[in-house]
Amino acid sequence: MSKVAFHTLGCKLNFSETSTIARQFRAAGWERVDFPHFADVYVVNTCSVTDNADKECKTIVNRAMAVNPEGKVIIVGCYAQLKPDEIAAIPGVDLVLGATEKFNALNYLSSLKKQDQAQVMACEVNEANTFISAWSAGDRTRTFLKVQDGCDYSCTFCTIPLARGRSRSNTIENVVEQARSLVRQGVKEIVLTGVNLGDFGIISENGKHAFHLLDLARGLDKVEGLQRIRMSSIEPNLLEKEIIELTAHSTKFQPHFHMPLQSGSNEILALMRRRYKRELYAERVHLIRERLPHAAIGVDVIVGFPGESDRHFRETFDFLHDLPVSYLHVFTYSERDRTPAVSMPEVVPQAVRKERNRILRNLSAKKLHDFTMYHLGDVFPVLFEEENNKGMMHGYTSNYIRVEQAYDPESVNKIIPCKLSDVGPSGLVTVIPSPEVKPEFTMAI
Repeated sequence: MSKVAFHTLGCKLNFSETSTIARQFRAAGWERVDFPHFADVYVVNTCSVTDNADKECKTIVNRAMAVNPEGKVIIVGCYAQLKPDEIAAIPGVDLVLGATEKFNALNYLSSLKKQDQAQVMACEVNEANTFISAWSAGDRTRTFLKVQDGCDYSCTFCTIPLARGRSRSNTIENVVEQARSLVRQGVKEIVLTGVNLGDFGIISENGKHAFHLLDLARGLDKVEGLQRIRMSSIEPNLLEKEIIELTAHSTKFQPHFHMPLQSGSNEILALMRRRYKRELYAERVHLIRERLPHAAIGVDVIVGFPGESDRHFRETFDFLHDLPVSYLHVFTYSERDRTPAVSMPEVVPQAVRKERNRILRNLSAKKLHDFTMYHLGDVFPVLFEEENNKGMMHGYTSNYIRVEQAYDPESVNKIIPCKLSDVGPSGLVTVIPSPEVKPEFTMAI
């Protein structure tokens, strides 16, 4: 039996697509092995959000070639669509598949040979106009379910619309049926993913919404046996108040929101072409806190965008410092070809970007610590994962606090009420099984 190994960079959406490609290989009789074990074929699903993601692709190819110099290397994903010729020049790469071909990798294997020049099967991004379903299965306890792809926004720092094309979605009926199928396979938690999840509902090339994310949420909330639903990142202007209200009343939707902010300065938000101001962002955060006091709220923020002065950064820091959010994902701005931001004046020096990143990461650590300590002693439902890490197992509370306990195979893929006991040596929260759950914490038991 031929062997294939996969490596995924980037977002939850990429993980769902990698898993789907892996199922295609398995159905064709291939054996999947862990990367970078010996394999006949290596498939690398790339990201291109930052410059580091581009550079990491070359490193991954080198790792594969060190294990099996004769192994065939296939590169897919956003980087493959944006810079196929650049990837083709990486020693060891044999096939580069663009946005419309990444799910057709098996079709090329019979004629694929190890050679000096990689074969490139790319396309114009406007040809990526159909929605292809994807979900992760067997990779993690939680399943990432792709419901939307592409983006119609024009943020000046972002290459994703160039890599994935226009916004398009699955239908509500298909997603609900996929959720039912996953429940039958034993899945306890589904994470809805997309490039611009809040823009869910476009199913034709006219760019008009046939339905909205709220409609999908209402449909999934009725799926019998589905115990947990999370939403991945949602733009604040697309996080409708009704979605927050549905979450507050649902036993399935978890009290966890992730909203990209990018900057706490309205001037920088305008330069970024973001579709909201900081006032709307704060309004959404406070509404979540009002309706779901124990909810986790995550934030994406970019430091070092062109034109970001010390004053602008101070605005961002003060804004985030005062907001009742739970953690930050901090990104250092990196220049991306074919974006308007790359030619903007007032470039922020790399050393300044690095220092601002450090400051916000420290703020994030404090926010997460405070959020965690506030909930010590409370009892939350925890979904435990399968991995045995040196005698310990991990899981997430309904409000996304990562916890650990001694490994117990009987707890795998089970949702168990647990008291948040203490912060262990690893920095994770230790838990004690407990039947006493407050009514507001009874998410999906």
